[in-house]
Amino acid sequence: MVQARADSTGAHSIDGVFRALADPTRRHVLERLSRSPASVTELAKPFDMALPSFLEHLKILEGYGLVRSGKTGRVRTYQLVPKRLRQAEDWLMRQRTIWTTRLDQLDSYLIELKEKNT
Repeated sequence: MVQARADSTGAHSIDGVFRALADPTRRHVLERLSRSPASVTELAKPFDMALPSFLEHLKILEGYGLVRSGKTGRVRTYQLVPKRLRQAEDWLMRQRTIWTTRLDQLDSYLIELKEKNT
């Protein structure tokens, strides 16, 4: 199983979330789980891969805290853990704010240069 690294606060590293999101199979699984919990069989159905390979994707998602699973009888069901996705979303929003500010400053500077040259 994938071991998620901890940051200085003891929380999972955000790097792991982005590593997990880097794979299209795992993103598809997360999209599917955003609708409702699902069994391993249901999640694996759309993919043309061996079950052990698919289970590795689920282990990675669970290892980084994006999903959790429970077993009832012989059926293992997975569900989304939205908190981890929100942490990635928050990080992306902070980056967007920084870049929007920088682009606005650049825009103002270029307008100022243009006005000086006219």
